[in-house]
Amino acid sequence: MTTQDTIIPLLEKTISAASAIQKASDQTKKDILLALALEIDQHRDIILSENAKDVVRMDDGNPKKDRLVLNDNRIDDLITGLKNVANLPDPAGKLLYETTTSDGLRIQKVTVPLGTVGIIYESRPNVTIDVAALCLRSGNCAVLRGGSDALYSNKILVALIHNALSHHGIPADCIQLLPTDRQFVKELLEAEKFIDIIIPRGSQELIDFVRDNSKVPTIETGAGVCHTFVSGTAQLDKAREIVINAKVSRPSVCNALDTILVEEEVAAAFLPMIAEGMSANNVEIFADTTAFTILQHAGYELLQPAVVSDFGREFLDFKCSVKVVKNLDEALAHIRKYSSKHSEAIIAEDASVLERFLHEVDAAAVYTNASTRFTDGGVFGLGAEIGISTQKLHARGPFALEKLITEKWTIQGTGQIRES
Repeated sequence: MTTQDTIIPLLEKTISAASAIQKASDQTKKDILLALALEIDQHRDIILSENAKDVVRMDDGNPKKDRLVLNDNRIDDLITGLKNVANLPDPAGKLLYETTTSDGLRIQKVTVPLGTVGIIYESRPNVTIDVAALCLRSGNCAVLRGGSDALYSNKILVALIHNALSHHGIPADCIQLLPTDRQFVKELLEAEKFIDIIIPRGSQELIDFVRDNSKVPTIETGAGVCHTFVSGTAQLDKAREIVINAKVSRPSVCNALDTILVEEEVAAAFLPMIAEGMSANNVEIFADTTAFTILQHAGYELLQPAVVSDFGREFLDFKCSVKVVKNLDEALAHIRKYSSKHSEAIIAEDASVLERFLHEVDAAAVYTNASTRFTDGGVFGLGAEIGISTQKLHARGPFALEKLITEKWTIQGTGQIRES
């Protein structure tokens, strides 16, 4: 893509292409995604080669690097996701409501595509495929502004998307990859004549910038400050496995654990139990006074005294904070204060404690006795996701196929006029 002064011509091409995907049959949209899955499988060597150009440019110490990397397993996941989305029902074109008035007007409410979805994201080439799949399956166009970190990866993936579209007679401009120049971000955010919704996916800094500057309606996804509360009634062996998994299995993603809250009656027994697993993964722990004393006595080396800013912090790295709380009430109060309303978990055996946590915690996903790492559109049976929405309007939780639609009223008459 050549350098230019404005992205408006690219947005105009996407608008012109929109009617083609909206008119495409259900089978055609399925076939496009299945063709894209085949394109990715057949071109995995060049995908990995182009991705390697991105990976080598990023410092090994950057926590975003894990999210940037593609490998055979992750390519397999992309292919599986495409097939799963292809097999989901199209959410557009559904009749939601119907009535006929006394004077013969036939009134219907139906689902229709949102139109053109703009997404701004960082260092995650898998998002390119997930967004394209979800948008095309629901009859939407997508304008993608990926980060410069994933430039080569995104270019090859969009080229394969264009191949699949063209082979089925759909204009390639339905999926548009924008230049990575920062100057065009603000232009995209002000393109309300061309973009129907903007979805930022990435750091809190990115999300705040989009929210503060966008003239286009915005749905926030991505930022997760996730807590796990270990209750005094928890089975501690179970709690240890859940906490370690939530922190170390993939720390750079938004559903990874950031803060461990431990009820004081089990803190002295539980915190030494996680020391070995955390230490094996070089997890740096920022502990409040009580937790610091316990972990220091247990010989934990990667230990720092917590400061206020270590709570409510999304680490996206092999780091976490720990706080000892008196009881469930104090844990709930801490979560209310610091949660980003993404994913929160409790480990307990007392049914009344579990029930209170489920009902009182305000988050998109609330877990009992399980790792927060499960918050994912694919895991939830939604095929894939654009991101995890932490808002309450339109979409909450995995922003997936079912939410890429809006409503339209159609009114069919035979010449009726309103008299009053």
